[in-house]
Amino acid sequence: MESGTSSGSGMPLPAPVMAAYSYCEAVTGQQARNFAYGIRLLPTAERRAMSALYAFSRRVDDIGDGALASDVKHARLEETRQLLDRVREGKVEEDDTDPVAVALSHAAQAFPIPLGGLDELIDGVLMDVRGETYETWDELKTYCRCVAGAIGRLSLGVFGTQPGAHQVERAPEYADTLGLALQLTNILRDVREDAEGGRVYLPADDLAKFGCSDGFLGTRPADGADFAGLVHFEVRRARALFAEGYRLLPMLDRRSGACVAAMAGIYRRLLDRIERDPEAVLRGRVSLPGREKAYVAVRGLSGLDARHIARQSARRRT
Repeated sequence: MESGTSSGSGMPLPAPVMAAYSYCEAVTGQQARNFAYGIRLLPTAERRAMSALYAFSRRVDDIGDGALASDVKHARLEETRQLLDRVREGKVEEDDTDPVAVALSHAAQAFPIPLGGLDELIDGVLMDVRGETYETWDELKTYCRCVAGAIGRLSLGVFGTQPGAHQVERAPEYADTLGLALQLTNILRDVREDAEGGRVYLPADDLAKFGCSDGFLGTRPADGADFAGLVHFEVRRARALFAEGYRLLPMLDRRSGACVAAMAGIYRRLLDRIERDPEAVLRGRVSLPGREKAYVAVRGLSGLDARHIARQSARRRT
């Protein structure tokens, strides 16, 4: 087993904490392949902290996506919020029987993680449980900020920022925006799967504009629907969010920047595929092969994306 240190202190991690992190890393590797590709580029302490954040977030998502009755989901989510309160108050012992709580508690002590972002995630999943729909992009954006923008801001607590970085005070805003870009890409990719589960996320006014208000239950668009037009419209919106959110990269150290560039790069390539063949999302799940994900990770680790964004930002300032 890899020996661990506590946030660079040089002190070995207690065995229960190591075991808790190992559990969270296993959950991340099994359940979040795109995410796992990114965080493997991080130093050990940061990677473990990110896996703890993911494992907690996965638990919240699984409650929302499960087959339980709505009132039971509400109760389970409130129990999870109470667990988060215990983490926040430092009341989780190292030998607690919940490995996710142990790992998250240790991560929150090692890094300045804004744990309120996990409250926002729970709020967003409660929106799903209530079956909320969204009339406008502004309404959908509120949901996306809860379930994805908050994850960006939580991650920034682990990554930190480079001292003296230009406009570093805007780093949380850019992290939030990058989360929105990833979530909108997810929504496009999963449009049929969500429809089969009775969920529609795209704004109702966008659906009406392109004749798609009847939904997405078939492998082809409904007669008269401009499905390609709808997808291309949302792709342009997502690209604008990526462009804004990528301003975060020059504010991060090399390995944190590589992690973010890898995760965002995978989703940008998914967006490219969806743009080229919009109806593919109605036929099945659009994904990238492992070799392409590996290429994106190498590109992120090389710093190409961060340097490109830094040059763009410098040109905008002149």
